[in-house]
Amino acid sequence: MSEFDFSPPRGMRDFYPEDMTLRNAIFSIWRSVARSHCFQEYDSCVVEKLDLLKRKAGEEIVEQIYYFSDKSGRELALRPEMTPTLARMISARHNILKFPLKWFCIAQCFRYERMSRGRKREHYQWNLDIVGEPSITAEAELLTTASEALLALGLTKTEFIINVNSRKLLGEMMEKGGIAQQLWERLFLAIDKRGKIPEETLLAMLAEAGLTSAQIDYVFKILQINSLDEAGSIVGESSAGLKELRYLLELMNANGLGDVIKFDISVVRGLSYYTGIVFECFDSQRKFRAIFGGGRYDNLFSTMANRSLPAAGLGFGDVVITEILTEKGYKPPSDNIETIVIGYYSEEQTMLVIKLANAFRKRGKSVNLSLHSEKPSAFFSRAGSSGAQYATFVGPDEMKTGTLRIKNLATRTEEVHQISEFLE
Repeated sequence: MSEFDFSPPRGMRDFYPEDMTLRNAIFSIWRSVARSHCFQEYDSCVVEKLDLLKRKAGEEIVEQIYYFSDKSGRELALRPEMTPTLARMISARHNILKFPLKWFCIAQCFRYERMSRGRKREHYQWNLDIVGEPSITAEAELLTTASEALLALGLTKTEFIINVNSRKLLGEMMEKGGIAQQLWERLFLAIDKRGKIPEETLLAMLAEAGLTSAQIDYVFKILQINSLDEAGSIVGESSAGLKELRYLLELMNANGLGDVIKFDISVVRGLSYYTGIVFECFDSQRKFRAIFGGGRYDNLFSTMANRSLPAAGLGFGDVVITEILTEKGYKPPSDNIETIVIGYYSEEQTMLVIKLANAFRKRGKSVNLSLHSEKPSAFFSRAGSSGAQYATFVGPDEMKTGTLRIKNLATRTEEVHQISEFLE
């Protein structure tokens, strides 16, 4: 009989206590920064209706997610992302919600796809969405919030860059090049692969999308653009997409974050529901996958729920940022709660140490109470490696004298107290 494999399913993760320390630190910063910008937290069931996901992304979505039928034959799936669920929840209460909405969640998502560094088949994602606001101020608010989270996690402004573009601007450029709108979706999907596949493969994808040789040459010319001024020379300064990008840069400058924003014509995002500004954030050295990405998706609600709502959002996964912080040697901040370890010599002291533990907890301390009697040497050896600040041991002498010696594990000094002062 072969040995059992104790590793988690491929692409999934276990979180041991030492892993949870970093995960909780990331989640805590995500929550505090979101709340500082008055985003409201929401959540939903991790199982979603497969039909909802097909409405959003089409039949091909089933190739990338974990789906199944329940005992009643309903087709369900583990959520691959939160945007369709967000659309479902908002559509269900559309008539009573007050817009614009600023919502966030930290959701566990599952997607069956090829794994690589920074990509798992399961991950947690911080989603920020603003629904019901057509102004570019929504995109600026999203990018500012996400940037502040990166800064709070210890990155500097020189260590990350947010690349921005506009699908609206790209569409205007395609019109100038005589490329029909029905070709744009496949064209944008091909452009999104740039840098991830060889140029020859990209050429083939553009040809398969229906572009002529002259149109392909035009697309490659467009992809050489490095500035908004160059883009303006093609579409004209009256371009709606160009104006939106210029306004976004002004807003980010006002937020003190203009130096982390860069125009990048090749950013299009792979999902077809994006309609305007799109963005992706990377570490400055591009050693890792994207830290977060998103954009404006004004057409999603009309596609899924037959009602029009402007919206913009981003997804910020935990896998890449964990890898970046680990490489930087990031140490999660202490929770600043003083911890005391309490031990005892025999069963005779059990009830007393339980009362002492409760007394210390009421005083705001975290208490690690020994679960069995032991000798003082064994107790203090264990307490010294526990990470606690203090330790105290109750034996026959302490019960006889009514005193308690509280040892500072860092300084090795002791304070003597009357047991009665804690039990009062």
